[in-house]
Amino acid sequence: MTSNPNLLSQIRIVLCQTSHPGNIGAAARAMKTMGISQLVLVKPKSFPHAEAVAMASGATDILDHAIVCDSLPEALHGTTLAIGMSARRRELSHELVAAREGVQRAIATARHSPVALVFGTEMSGLSNAELDHCQLLAMIPANPAYSSLNLAAAVQVLSYELRMAALDDPQPADNEPVPLAASEEIERFYIHLEQTLVEIGFLNPDQPKRLMQRLRRLYGRAGLEKEEINILRGILSATQSPHPPRSTTF
Repeated sequence: MTSNPNLLSQIRIVLCQTSHPGNIGAAARAMKTMGISQLVLVKPKSFPHAEAVAMASGATDILDHAIVCDSLPEALHGTTLAIGMSARRRELSHELVAAREGVQRAIATARHSPVALVFGTEMSGLSNAELDHCQLLAMIPANPAYSSLNLAAAVQVLSYELRMAALDDPQPADNEPVPLAASEEIERFYIHLEQTLVEIGFLNPDQPKRLMQRLRRLYGRAGLEKEEINILRGILSATQSPHPPRSTTF
């Protein structure tokens, strides 16, 4: 069985604030065995590191080409779907699906745009702030009596599922897909939205509560297209600087 390399080349594995360099190397090994090559690291504690090279066991090319970023938004630049890996259901969070369903959605999106699978720290996983930058959450349905899963093992499970989902000849869409908004475009929209809500008095910046988190969840479910982002930002701009409609003469 051979997988579609074009689909797998659209997938990036993002590791956030990894504490142990050996886990980075082991994750690289897991990725390479399944034909995934894009590794992005967000503020790793120690990288590059000899232990990462040792644990990569020959997958050093993945480490050599790994991209190190200062923030998750930077790591997600250009993607249209970011799937955050979560070990548990979060309060007030995005839709949570099993890993296999999440991977199927990732492969469907990868047919026309880049996708990221995002993993958190070894001890606590992804923070709520990091999850806000994802559009979907996925969970490995491990044994509930003992669900502790090493970071590299989790990457291996997801990499395997990605390879299986990308097996030969996935069914192409009948029509040309409508371009989805990239991660950075969506983030600019959220900034614009928050500014507007503050200006019109709907959002109190001193007591924001969870309004923006709820709005992120709402728009995250929508799978916003580029044109839709432009429309929404146009509405926000008009809200910030209203003017009377043009008169029409009959």
